[in-house]
Amino acid sequence: MMPPPDVLSNLPKIVIDEILMRLSLRDAVRTSILSKKWRYNWCTLPQLKLDQTLWKTTKDLTCFTSNFTKIIYHILTLHEGPITQFTLSIPYLEGCPNFDNLIYFLSRNGIQHLVLEHQSGNLYKLPSSFFTCSQLRHLSLENCIIRPPHVFKGFERLISLKLSGVTISSELLGSLISHSLFLENLVLENSDISNPVEISAPKLRSFVFIGDIHFIRLKYVPLLSKVSYEPRAFSVEAEHDLAKIFESIPALEHLCWNLHDVKACDTVGGEYYEPVPCGGVDEIPASFSDMTFNLLRTVKLKGVTGKGSEMQLIKVLLAKSPALLRMVIDPSVEEDKKSLKVLAEITKFQRASSKAEVVYNVD
Repeated sequence: MMPPPDVLSNLPKIVIDEILMRLSLRDAVRTSILSKKWRYNWCTLPQLKLDQTLWKTTKDLTCFTSNFTKIIYHILTLHEGPITQFTLSIPYLEGCPNFDNLIYFLSRNGIQHLVLEHQSGNLYKLPSSFFTCSQLRHLSLENCIIRPPHVFKGFERLISLKLSGVTISSELLGSLISHSLFLENLVLENSDISNPVEISAPKLRSFVFIGDIHFIRLKYVPLLSKVSYEPRAFSVEAEHDLAKIFESIPALEHLCWNLHDVKACDTVGGEYYEPVPCGGVDEIPASFSDMTFNLLRTVKLKGVTGKGSEMQLIKVLLAKSPALLRMVIDPSVEEDKKSLKVLAEITKFQRASSKAEVVYNVD
């Protein structure tokens, strides 16, 4: 009687790779026991991910450094072929001397999509080999220090860039963005920026920013259509010069403004947390009088408390957006009792678009 065919061993390599890339690295390596032909299949995967699934137990975390070192050693010695996508998302980096070697290894193997998420401990200073990753198209860094050699200009092929809790000079950040001529998506979250950054990105379409708007100068973003902003302080007064910010985004179609974490006081003539009296919203500021958001179609405002600066912004957006279809307002949890009064005030605001729907999410 003939033995049954070995279906697993005879699968096409492209199918095997697809199976392995859908598994955690831990489980992908475990497939080595399936058969001799499967023993080293994981060693040619073009996409690798090291995350919390590799340290599922308390024992794993206790021996974190030694386990991490072993994993890196196996990747450096056994992997063959290009690694186009690599994700590292782990709780610690201290005491892992081979990590710099890993970056060097990736820089020599065609890395195109790199994610480094360092969630605790000291900031990780990127080694010089990182700046030679000339094929990078997608880059996400968390809690890192970026100090490149003087000859470094940027990653010319970059399409998406995310920096979270990153220490980088304003000049370098501006240069990095301006030299990425294909950059379409940009995320800046709570990065250590001490001076204004000029952003020139001819193909930028999406921008997410958490921080102080004072430090952002949108110099040339002709295609930017989607903006998500979470301010640390907020005003419609000249000190934040919102009019200039909006003037710099002629193609704006979708706006998300998150006010949940605003902590500072701001407005001229009153504290930010002073409630707005009924009917007490000023007229549209003069700086917005000649402005029209011709393409703006959707707006979402989160954490609205009904303060004067917020109500002014809502008034401006409704009065200056002839193409607006939908505005969604999520009130702050602390302001539930005042929600109906705020809603009543908003319904009085003039709308440039007859199709504009205002959805106020009152629980």
